[in-house]
Amino acid sequence: MAKTPETTTTATRTRKTTATPRRATRPRVAPDAPLDPADLDQAVTRAHAALGRRQADDGHWVFDLEADATIPAEYVLLEHYLDRIDPDLEQRIGIYLRRLQGAHGGWPLYQDGTFDLSASVKAYFALKAIGDSVHAPHMVRARQAILDHGGAERTNVFTRIQLALFGDVPWDAAPVMPVEIMLLPRRALFSVWNMSYWSRTVIAPLLVLAALRPTAVNPRRVHVHELFVTPPGKVRDWIRGPYRSVWGHVFRYADAVLRPAERLIPEKTRRRAIQAAVDFIEPRLNGRDGLGAIYPAMANTVMMFRALGISDDDPRAKAAWEAVRRLLVNQGKETYCQPCVSPVWDTGLAGHAMIEAASGPSGIAPEETRQKLATAARWLRERQILDVRGDWSINRPGVRPGGWAFQYANDYYPDVDDTAVVGMLLHRDGDPANADAIARAREWIIGMQGSNGGWGAFDVDNSRDVLNHIPFADHGALLDPPTADVTARCISFLAQLRQVEDHGAIERGIAYLRREQEKDGSWFGRWGTNYIYGTWSVLCALNAAGMPHGDPMIIRAVDWLRRHQRADGGWGEGCDSYEGGAHGDYKQSLPSQTAWAVLGMMAVGLRDDPAVARGIAWLGRAQGRNGEWKEEPYNAVGFPRVFYLRYHGYRQFFPLLALSRYRNMQLSNSGRVGYGF
Repeated sequence: MAKTPETTTTATRTRKTTATPRRATRPRVAPDAPLDPADLDQAVTRAHAALGRRQADDGHWVFDLEADATIPAEYVLLEHYLDRIDPDLEQRIGIYLRRLQGAHGGWPLYQDGTFDLSASVKAYFALKAIGDSVHAPHMVRARQAILDHGGAERTNVFTRIQLALFGDVPWDAAPVMPVEIMLLPRRALFSVWNMSYWSRTVIAPLLVLAALRPTAVNPRRVHVHELFVTPPGKVRDWIRGPYRSVWGHVFRYADAVLRPAERLIPEKTRRRAIQAAVDFIEPRLNGRDGLGAIYPAMANTVMMFRALGISDDDPRAKAAWEAVRRLLVNQGKETYCQPCVSPVWDTGLAGHAMIEAASGPSGIAPEETRQKLATAARWLRERQILDVRGDWSINRPGVRPGGWAFQYANDYYPDVDDTAVVGMLLHRDGDPANADAIARAREWIIGMQGSNGGWGAFDVDNSRDVLNHIPFADHGALLDPPTADVTARCISFLAQLRQVEDHGAIERGIAYLRREQEKDGSWFGRWGTNYIYGTWSVLCALNAAGMPHGDPMIIRAVDWLRRHQRADGGWGEGCDSYEGGAHGDYKQSLPSQTAWAVLGMMAVGLRDDPAVARGIAWLGRAQGRNGEWKEEPYNAVGFPRVFYLRYHGYRQFFPLLALSRYRNMQLSNSGRVGYGF
């Protein structure tokens, strides 16, 4: 049988669904009872075997990366925009979308989340395109919820652009973003070079679409006029905030002035700007991995090529379409579309967990694990970016490349966080074959340090906050400033290498972290949920850098973790902590957050603390018979308040790492964590 497009990637090996594992039958014990040493050994052994089984033949690991209903819904609409409809595929996506509908009638941004207007409009539109009757109970409930929340006219900018492409709203519903922005030099405030990598790659093809204003083929003539409280032609306040500062009001008036002025731009200048956008995109098409290796940029590129009159059979258009299709995950009855894939990140995290489990005098299958990690290290070395000076080099022209991307390939956009994690793994692995890769990674990481001592994820000093207040940036995530979690990882990497000349960079990073600590003692987690993730990351870094464990900064952080331990011994944190909700709290304990908390405490010498013992015991009790953990809630974030993620591998990597470290420290002479991760 021929493989369907959504099962053609190497990742297929790890995407088979299995029934929820039954918990092993254990005697009832008090929640405070420590994990018996024999049970600890068994838990580590089972988890090590389970993770090892998921390694691909070429050495890498990759787990599904799931977002909310938005990306699958957008994929359905893309098929209708192009008239490239796959009915069977769309029916499976429809099952997935219906399952995610909340009790409130709409769609949330994460499990058990509140109603989100933009996600709900896209999901409703997609289901209607698939063929769901507007009279079906789930569609009636969704429509009423959308109208009760202000209607489709109150959706975010990207949703209104989607509606404009289908002719459901006028293009005036979107803020003015003339394609001539592509002609601006870096020193200009609104230059794309002052935006984050993800904004740059998403916006470049989108600017072309906004300039050409194409209309979707939409062969079934599906529209969603019923989702508007006010008919689109009568709406006069498409852009009305909420404004996060006075700059929002300033830019709102600037938008009103620029809108009529845009019509005066000479046609010759417009053509030159469109060509500048195409010239930016084409070198970065990234083959079957797609522009920026993220779904929104890929989908916009596919639509841009069609709008430019480029044939679907053109190699560029074919590659762009294939890149989108490779993000589909077929789970049998259901299919969804990933926002991107995470093989380098997953391989780095899995490697750390596996090497910890195999270490020490009682290491699990040390020789077999060594061979597995040698294969993984080789796979990683082959993907280090050494020859392409990506967009980051605009601000660091004198720095040589040396990073890793998050995805299989994304040479223009290596990831600082991934590079630090992979660098630490290769260093701990100890194979001399890794030496050159580690040296180049160190050189690049040092070169990417920002002027305030911190590190961002993809760029340097990408911190012009005023840009987050333009109407187009209503999501508030146009930039990539330094963050505590990425900074912590870079400090951990450099400190683990123990090179004297890096002392200054480490000290500047620590000073940044000291300034970033929250009043309650925690640190914000930009890329993982949330304060538990940030606090764990920083505690690991401070330990690796040799910070005395009695430092007030560390004491405050540990006290915060203790205060947020749940009665059952675990930790949990919900995505609502990004939206004004309680920091470090959730309705249940979760494997990833519990592992982060105990790893953070063990990093600063608290292996024998009762709180750590209780957390370890919870992890042992929560493990399934097959060696895996179950974790349904989302555990990471793309953009706070806008876009959340569920890393399916986190429930495996981090509990195994935590249990193994706890076990190894019991046998350690120093009682100290000797690595940055």
